[in-house]
Amino acid sequence: MRGLFSAIFACSALIVVSAQMATGPGNGYKREAGVVSSALPAPLREIGFDQNIGRSLPLDTAVRDETGRTVRLGEYFGKRPVVLIFAYYSCPMLCAQVINGMASALGVVSLQPGRDLEIVAISFDPRDTAETANTKKAGYLERYSRPGAAAASHFLTADQPSIDRLTKAAGFRYVWDEQTRQFAHPTGVIVLTPDGRFARYLFGIEYGPRDLRLALVEASAGQVGTPVDTLLLYCYHYDPMTGRYGFVVIRALRVAAGATVLALGTFVFVMVRREKRQAGARGTQAARPKRFL
Repeated sequence: MRGLFSAIFACSALIVVSAQMATGPGNGYKREAGVVSSALPAPLREIGFDQNIGRSLPLDTAVRDETGRTVRLGEYFGKRPVVLIFAYYSCPMLCAQVINGMASALGVVSLQPGRDLEIVAISFDPRDTAETANTKKAGYLERYSRPGAAAASHFLTADQPSIDRLTKAAGFRYVWDEQTRQFAHPTGVIVLTPDGRFARYLFGIEYGPRDLRLALVEASAGQVGTPVDTLLLYCYHYDPMTGRYGFVVIRALRVAAGATVLALGTFVFVMVRREKRQAGARGTQAARPKRFL
């Protein structure tokens, strides 16, 4: 109960700050201006995320685990929400930062790997092998060393047809840059429901623990997390343009108003009961026969 009231207080306290930052009805954060597409190098104009929220990842796709065994992707789904990363394991720059950023965020979130979530990384480079997958997983587990993390984290490889099928379904657009001899690709993680539907896309190389936790709670339909998370989800709204959760002032006002009414009602109830007890005690004393010496 104390945590619930703390969440109510947090929602209420953010109303003033969010109102100052709002740029439109229902927004609790500032939108940044985009970059003109013609100013970008040609490969970067072809990459990006197409958010296919609500659609399904083809779980019957064949992939290989860290031992080189061919498995169905669906083996890692079914019970818990899944954090999905597309990364090639020989990437010298962004992929390592994406994986490290996810590990850092998961290290702060109190949800337990294997109980509350699964982590799946899929290489989009068909040249990756079980050896490179294990090497990348070992580095990741140095950052995310929570009990159960090794068993709940799966670094997979696949052949090109499977890669094409999975990346297309996820809306993950990447290209091979012949000039740099590297893949150009977007950065971010995808949170999926236990049955493999795309729920939320979080962009960049660093992910706010609050955003990641709320995305997992939403993807699980409330099966993980606490009542406080449910209340915070009412106060925060996912914006697909930014891949973040923004504070919704009007909802927070409703929560604050409801909490105020509840507090006042509780106060009146307690005071009325106290007054009745005191009146009853005075009546009992008045009814007692007086003794005279």
